[in-house]
Amino acid sequence: MMVNKNVFSLILSLVMVFMLAACGEGEGTSSEAESSSGDKKVIGVSLSSVSDTFRTFIYDAMNKEAANHPDFEFVFSDAQDDSSKQMNQVENFITRNVDAIIFMPVDTVAAPDILNRVNEVEIPIIVVNQTFEEVDQATAFVGSSSLEAGLMQMEEVAKQLEGNGNVAIIDGTLGHEAQIKRTEGNMQILDEHPDMEVVLQSTAEWSRNEGMNLMENWLQAGQQIDAVVANNDEMAIGALLAIEAAGKLDEITVAGIDATPDALDLMKSGKLDVTVFQDAKGQATTSVQLAVKAANKEEVETVMIPFQLVNQENVDEFIEDN
Repeated sequence: MMVNKNVFSLILSLVMVFMLAACGEGEGTSSEAESSSGDKKVIGVSLSSVSDTFRTFIYDAMNKEAANHPDFEFVFSDAQDDSSKQMNQVENFITRNVDAIIFMPVDTVAAPDILNRVNEVEIPIIVVNQTFEEVDQATAFVGSSSLEAGLMQMEEVAKQLEGNGNVAIIDGTLGHEAQIKRTEGNMQILDEHPDMEVVLQSTAEWSRNEGMNLMENWLQAGQQIDAVVANNDEMAIGALLAIEAAGKLDEITVAGIDATPDALDLMKSGKLDVTVFQDAKGQATTSVQLAVKAANKEEVETVMIPFQLVNQENVDEFIEDN
């Protein structure tokens, strides 16, 4: 059953990528761009990227919730992890005079400028998933604490290693809020365990393939590794595949974040040791609901959605929910 869901999600992701690509920078899907109803309020959705599994889940859930608001037109754009492209797409929303914007930032550096630009024209803006230094200037924020995820993840790894061992950290794209805060959380826990040491650290750009390539290189270098702690599940899965191919799966603890269906399957089979559930559906659904309220001039507030630890003891609960 889980395999079918993963295949379906992949198909949705590919279809969505082609549709967004065909619509240019900031025009959304063709059906949205060609909407003939001039009575509908318009909400622009600026996505950082749809290149990884988790962000695809956010997009899918936003679309499902958008269907519950037929009086609104939702225009999606994919910045493809390019801050300048995201700024251009948001400028297009401003030119179109949309009634609200949902903003998933590419990175923490450019995000404040984009937020300030939207605030200048007094369009309500709901920031989703990634926080940054000036996020309190947004109309509302919907997301989870990346620091909490990093703390929770490394606490469980330390428990499984009994506070002793060599740790390799796989970062997401450098500069992303999730990369910065999740790794910061990891380091805070490591500071409490003097017998645990970071021996290797590099980025794999949130990618399964990059995670696998990086892990292959590390294994070939011969450094003793007791645990691999990745900023997301995709990179953890890539590392796990390399570790399994090298016949070292029983020797190295592997941890990710997001609790994607693939990760849960691998945990159920005893291969993945740790992940942390991030509620993509909750973030996406809530951000759309708040954007609709804001567009209707209703008051909205920030919503924080907690992470949850997933290990062998409770993995079945999360598989049932997916």
